[in-house]
Parts: sequence; C-alpha cells; structure tokens
Amino acid sequence: MTTRPADPSATSSTGATATGTTATSATTAGPTGPAGGDRSASSRLRGAASLGNLAEWAALIALVVLVVVFQALNPTFLSSGNIRSMLVASAILIILAVGQTFVVATSGIDLSIASTMTLAAVAFGTAFTAGWGLVASMLLAVVAGALVGLVNGLLVARGRITDFIVTLGTLSAASGLALVIADGKPQTVISAPLLKLSTGTVGIFGYSVIIAAVVAVVAHVVLFHTRFGTYVLATGGNSEAANATGVRTARIKTAVYVISGLLAGLASILLVARVGAAEPAANTSFLLNSVAAVVLGGVSLFGGRATIIGPVIGALLLTALVNGLTLLGVSQFYQPLSVGVVVVLAAFLTRFQK
Repeated sequence: MTTRPADPSATSSTGATATGTTATSATTAGPTGPAGGDRSASSRLRGAASLGNLAEWAALIALVVLVVVFQALNPTFLSSGNIRSMLVASAILIILAVGQTFVVATSGIDLSIASTMTLAAVAFGTAFTAGWGLVASMLLAVVAGALVGLVNGLLVARGRITDFIVTLGTLSAASGLALVIADGKPQTVISAPLLKLSTGTVGIFGYSVIIAAVVAVVAHVVLFHTRFGTYVLATGGNSEAANATGVRTARIKTAVYVISGLLAGLASILLVARVGAAEPAANTSFLLNSVAAVVLGGVSLFGGRATIIGPVIGALLLTALVNGLTLLGVSQFYQPLSVGVVVVLAAFLTRFQK
C-alpha cells in the first residue's frame, strides 16, 4: 500500500490562512494596543495644555466676566465714581502683591507682610505726632518695613530656617511691637499733603493708583530686564543649580524679603493717608489677599516662574469682587467665602501651567 505525500500547496495555504488570521487579529487589536494608548495619552496632554492655556489667562478672563455680570446686575458698577473707588482701594493690595511676588518667585512666602505694613504705619504715626516732618516720617516707615524684611531674609537665607516659620514668627512679633509702640491706640495723622495723596486724582486715576502703577512697572523691569531678576527666577527654579553657576542665592533670598518689607512700608504710607490714622491692629485680610492675588496672577508657588501683570490683575479682580458684592447688598460674611472659592479654583488651574 502506497502512502501519498502531503500536498505542499495545502500546507502553504493553511499557513497563509493562519498568518492572515493572526495579522487580522493584530490589526483588530491595534486600536486597544500601543497605538490606542498613544492616542489616549495625546488626548490627555492636549487637555492639560488647554487647561494650562486657560490658567495663563484665568485672572483676566475672570475679571472680564465679573465686570460684565456685576454691570448687568447693577448699572452703577462701571460708573466713573465707582471705578475710581475700586482703583484706589486696589492700590495698597497691588503694592503688597508685587512685594509678595518677588518672595514667591524664589519659592518662599512672606506671611508677615501685613504685620510689617502695620508696624511701619505705627512708626509713621509715632514719628509724625512726635514732631518729625512728613518726609522724615515717610522715610522711617519705609526703613521700618525694610528692616523687618532684612530680619526675615537673614533668618531664611543665613539661618536656614523655613520661610513659613520665620515669617509666621515675625508676623506675631511685628504685630506685638506695633501694639506696644502705639499702646494699643490709633494715632491720628492730620496732614494736608496726605489728604491730597488719598483724594487727589488725574482723571479717574487717584494718586495712590499712579504710585502703585509706577511700582508695578519698575518691578517688571527689575524682574525681567536686569541680572538681578534673572537670578531671582534662577534661585526659585533650582537653588542648588543656581548656586553652582555662581549665583549667590543667600543674597538673592535676603534681597527679595527686603523688597517685600520695603514695599510694605510704602503701602503703609498709602494706608495712613487713606484712613487718616495709624492703626496698631494688623489687618490679616491684606496678607490673605496678597497671597491670593499672586496665585490668581499665575505665579508658581514652587518658584522659578513669575509675572508682575498677573498679580496686579489678581488684585484688581479681588477688589472688583468685593466691591460688586457690596453693591449687590450681599452680606460681608459671604465675601471671604467668595474670595476663597476663587483662589482655590485659580490654584487648581495653576497645576496645568507649563
């Protein structure tokens, strides 16, 4: 009995069929395999990029939305008188936010900035009531603020103590010292030039707003068009790498706290001019809002990335929010709540910034 050999063509055909089936299966499985994973990752990256772009403009978009909504609900919101009032109210916060920006750009934070302003205001009032001239009293306020900043900077940079602990300590110390100096009583400051500073205007822009604008412009130039500004951002981005390239990071950190204190001293002059007295009790809302304005402005709390226009818009946004709620008759108890919600949303968006 003769056995017939297997048909080569059948074997070949079967192999081809198996191969084709395997290829088909591979092709069918493709979208759920690596290619599908790549597309999914790309989609997530595009979504994160979109949120990052939104975060860059979050403060400005929110400000425009607030203006439109409040104007629709109350036509007096965009009246010239109310705009002037909002701008004057935002001047102090703008100056404080600019000072806070320099510190945050180095991945630090200044919790003592409001208490420093209070201490500087009390120094101003004490000197003025003691017979010092107006200019000398103003200089003392600025120097007092800068000295507190210097203490903060030395303890953080040279003492290598966490900025949070240092500035929390000086917050309490400056507040206590202000109360001791003033004996817990407001010091009335009556001066025609100060009154002019608080009430004088150029169009809808008060003198205090013009001063705040000049501070913001100078700060922008310093931060983005000088070697010092480059060193500030480098220190915040990677302190060890900056130090390795020759940047004296300890000096930079000390300097930014001095700038913050100095600007707090300048803000104290505007505060005394606006109130007509040096109040020894610290207003913590200035501290919270200065940090909030920086966050809203898109400045990275981890350092290395900063802007000046962002915190300025953030300060305007917070001022407009409180002003609009007041015009609508919303209880003042809800105002801190609304500010907190806005800040948390802004902080969430900053996670996606490039």
